[in-house]
Amino acid sequence: MLEEASTMVAQLDLFSCNEELEEVATADLRYLLLPALCGALSLKQSGRDRRLEIVQTARTYFIDFLKRCHEYNLSRFELPNANENSSPCEASENESPAAPSVPCQPDLVSMAVRRQAKIERYRQRKDLEARLTDVRRAVDSGQADDEVTRDFYLLNVQRWVTVCLEEIESIDQEVEILQKMDGLKQGAAKQPAQPARPPMKPFIITKDMVQAKVFGAGYPSLATMSVDEWYDEHKKRGRLPDQGIPRGVDTEEDTDAKEREEEDKEKKAENDDEESRLKTRNWDDYKESHRRGYGNRHNMG
Repeated sequence: MLEEASTMVAQLDLFSCNEELEEVATADLRYLLLPALCGALSLKQSGRDRRLEIVQTARTYFIDFLKRCHEYNLSRFELPNANENSSPCEASENESPAAPSVPCQPDLVSMAVRRQAKIERYRQRKDLEARLTDVRRAVDSGQADDEVTRDFYLLNVQRWVTVCLEEIESIDQEVEILQKMDGLKQGAAKQPAQPARPPMKPFIITKDMVQAKVFGAGYPSLATMSVDEWYDEHKKRGRLPDQGIPRGVDTEEDTDAKEREEEDKEKKAENDDEESRLKTRNWDDYKESHRRGYGNRHNMG
């Protein structure tokens, strides 16, 4: 319905850039809001796949409304860039009301300009809403004359100017995000798809030799020979109880006797040594003249 009304207004040429605001009839001022209302309703549409198209359409409506208001000098503001892909620096220049154009400078400066513009728009919007509340009472009561009614329509238009400026700022940020998301999706689509990994075939471990190799026998070690093999081996070596003393015992005793004889010879040689005897005698004399613990009585009284 709003789109049809906008088309009819365009066909009737109710508004022209060659006329002043005073030349517009009071009853026609309400139709200035048609593009702004169309943009607001467009933003309420849902659809993730069409979101970029929706916000761009709404931005076009808002720009159309602001251009018409700028032509009639309805409010003091900088007209945003009509290009939908405008940079944030350009948006910050155009959004500031009653402020000179600021060149693209470091981020801190542009952020300060945007912040000041938002504060100014917020104050302006609150002032307009307060004035609208007072004028609306007179219009609703039916006692308003043509001047009050005209003031009511103009205040509504000025209020929507601040709303459209805020919406355009939000749309520019959203468009940038949506375009980056589309770029990521296209990049992911261009990448070659990885070949599907074939599924693994199921296998079953049965309780046989394969399972024993995997999990073990269940105890520390396995037997290396049978009982008969053990008996035959010990029988060959003569280590069975019924065979008496093993053969290897005699040879071990012979070697022990030889070692003892050699140790006795070494001891006798040491006893015949003059130095060892003198050392032993001096040690005995020392023990007689010094009591046990003699050298450990320092600081003991």
